[in-house]
Amino acid sequence: MVLLSLVATHSNADLETVARLSVGAPQVPSVVLADRTCVTGAVVLATCNRFEIYAEAPSEDDVEAARSAIVSTISDYSGIPEHSVSSSFETHTGQDVAEHLFAVGAGLDSAVIGEREIAGQVRRAPVAAPGAGAASGGLVRLFQAASRTAKDVGAQTALGTRGRSIVSVALELAGDLSEDADWSTKTTVVFGTGAYAGATMAALKDRGCTDISVFSSSGRAEAFVATRGGTALTADDLPGALRQADVVIGCSGSDARIDAADVERVRRGVERPLVIIDLALSHDFDPSVGSLEGVELITLESVRVAAPEEQADALSRAADLVRDAARTFEQQQSTRAMNAAIVALRRHTQAALDSEMERVRAQHGCTAAAEEVEFALRRMVRQLLHVPTVRARQLAAEGRQEEYTAALEALYGIDVAPAADDERPAAAAGRTAPEASCPVDHTTAAPAPPARSA
Repeated sequence: MVLLSLVATHSNADLETVARLSVGAPQVPSVVLADRTCVTGAVVLATCNRFEIYAEAPSEDDVEAARSAIVSTISDYSGIPEHSVSSSFETHTGQDVAEHLFAVGAGLDSAVIGEREIAGQVRRAPVAAPGAGAASGGLVRLFQAASRTAKDVGAQTALGTRGRSIVSVALELAGDLSEDADWSTKTTVVFGTGAYAGATMAALKDRGCTDISVFSSSGRAEAFVATRGGTALTADDLPGALRQADVVIGCSGSDARIDAADVERVRRGVERPLVIIDLALSHDFDPSVGSLEGVELITLESVRVAAPEEQADALSRAADLVRDAARTFEQQQSTRAMNAAIVALRRHTQAALDSEMERVRAQHGCTAAAEEVEFALRRMVRQLLHVPTVRARQLAAEGRQEEYTAALEALYGIDVAPAADDERPAAAAGRTAPEASCPVDHTTAAPAPPARSA
């Protein structure tokens, strides 16, 4: 199996394009799996400033077909021509897949370096993959390794002590733009009930903000505030809440975008300034609201520009941890891929041994002599397979597994099938097929093996 990823982020595409690409994102894995045989697993990682698809293909020969299938599906949902979709993504294969995802999970590829929220999104991504079996075993292992790496980076570098996030930087900007930096006096309205809305609520409370209202166009505000606090707003309540607000934070990315005319109408006659923070990738507010008198607009781009620089030594240490983890993961993948070859060789040898033992039993019956021959042959087979098994591990670590499988095919005519996800390395490396033996007559003791002369 081969892993690949298609990546569109704030660093290689404008956020409007990323938002358009991510339309229908939750459906992409199940649709691709249902319609194509070149994709055996898919996971989407969609955040406020990135849209990435991780996939598993049966072999290197299927990678381009898998990429084309994903691009075609995204084009169907987004309405963007396939050639434009294709050019918007960077494609990673091999160790680059793990290295990129591990960097993302550790917050090294974020608008705010070292942000915390992304680690949780990476951890949840395989679970959120819709459709039965959308996240293959290889992809689950990839995302689990990314989560472990994020924890290591947080524990072993200064990035873990910063506590910064996109939300925290946005709130710092809002405080700087306000006449009063005391959040305990501010009236705040939050749009959305997703992960970023939850992080926003927590960040507001940390700053002492208690007057928080929540609006959800999908009607989930009541359930959201029941566990987090705040006041749920209905559509009828919303205009009045916007009129009284000091800060409005968009985290929903819904289709019902609020334009400048709406804000101007509900704020007419209000002299108190308003700060709007739009953290939604597809925008909860039309960018033109920033041109209204008395309104300051903070966007993801504003956050990216304002994000503080991290110390070079912390970033260097984090990057080293990510590279080492990606290299280890790739070696483990190669080892797993070699398991199929080891199993195939053992089965081939076992079949030859069983065939030979059938001839021995046909000639000598189930005698002590036959059992001794079988014992000696099985011990010899184990000894003969030891070196090929060790060499398989060595070649896998060097990325030369194709040479090994080609040798098996050339020497023995063995066609190596891909290893199943649930096939453990220990089983492939340490056990042979169950040993066949003669039936034992429990009424009569088996004769002792013939004595050997010195």
